[in-house]
Amino acid sequence: MSIDALVFDKDGTLFDFAATWGAFGKAVLLRLSEGDNARASVLGKSIGFDFATETYSEDSIVIAGTVDEVADALFPDLDGWSREDLIQTLNAASAHAPQVEAVALEPFLQSLKDAGKKLGVATNDGEMPAKRHLASVGIEAYFDFIAGYDSGHGFKPGPGQLLAFAQHVGVPPDRIAMVGDSLHDLEAGRAAGMTTIGVLTGLARVDDLAPMADVVLPDISHIPGWLNIR
Repeated sequence: MSIDALVFDKDGTLFDFAATWGAFGKAVLLRLSEGDNARASVLGKSIGFDFATETYSEDSIVIAGTVDEVADALFPDLDGWSREDLIQTLNAASAHAPQVEAVALEPFLQSLKDAGKKLGVATNDGEMPAKRHLASVGIEAYFDFIAGYDSGHGFKPGPGQLLAFAQHVGVPPDRIAMVGDSLHDLEAGRAAGMTTIGVLTGLARVDDLAPMADVVLPDISHIPGWLNIR
């Protein structure tokens, strides 16, 4: 298999989803509910988040949805907020969330760059928070392309971000791999005509990803071996 470029989802792929977003979800809901645990619990249910255990359901809108979609799910249960203010608040708060790396990212990404691979990120998070998350662990410069849902290319499961990456780096889609932890990621990859690699550092299981994946790996550190990069 000849893969010249890889485009990665962010949450659940580069960063461990549960470790990064569990405590953050609780903190944001408490902020939105002005410290009322009962109201925070109700808000959590609207986005598939168990406030007591700080865990997300497998179908939570937070896993693969955009910030706009998360805001739309929360909005009916909030008083005194405009939709625009809610989106801005969620984006600003998420931008400062401490990120837990799924694997040691710098040596992993360096191995791909050393092998001549072009690298990108396509996330349903906002572009600004995404760049801050990558920069916070010192890896933003490894990527040739970074797109969020608000970057003008659409969002997953649509293929727009991935096709924009292909055009940006000058690599045909059939020589690119899309790497992600959700069906949205893999559906986008298939729609773009790319190889699809599923990883298990989100909430999806092997059986969830297998129908859309060319391979399912425990985490991204197994990719160089799968590509026969030495």
